Amino acid sequence: MPIFVLILLWPLVEIALFVTLGGALGLGLTLLVVLGTGALGIAILRGQGLRSAGRLRERMAGFRDPLAVAGSDALRMLAALLLILPGFLTDALGLLLLVPLVREIIIAALARRFGVASMQSDQPVRRSDGIIIDGEFTEIDQSLPRKPSGWTQH
Repeated sequence: MPIFVLILLWPLVEIALFVTLGGALGLGLTLLVVLGTGALGIAILRGQGLRSAGRLRERMAGFRDPLAVAGSDALRMLAALLLILPGFLTDALGLLLLVPLVREIIIAALARRFGVASMQSDQPVRRSDGIIIDGEFTEIDQSLPRKPSGWTQH
């Protein structure tokens, strides 16, 4: 129910802010703010894609926890989308999400809320020719008939 109320109130708050702030700033400055934040959002979104994939790949290749990078990049993209949407409230939230400390606080809160666990090894990783994966396995004799698992179409 609170999400439904939020969805209903959001446009009303945006309209109220447009009327009050638009009246105080004037039409020209209001349009400049809305178009400027939209252009800023588009610029952030365009530059974020490849940079985000590269940073995530780099963290995972070094066997480091990618949560902070992935979360920060996702929040930065959300900030860009909020800046693209017209409105003073969405612009304020988008600009707030561009602050690194705010993103770190949100990521930490979400990690605590959803119980994010990271995979770490106590042993040093040695990479020369490739990646070594330590694990246990069981060989299955393929000559024996198998019963269908229930998940297959057999």
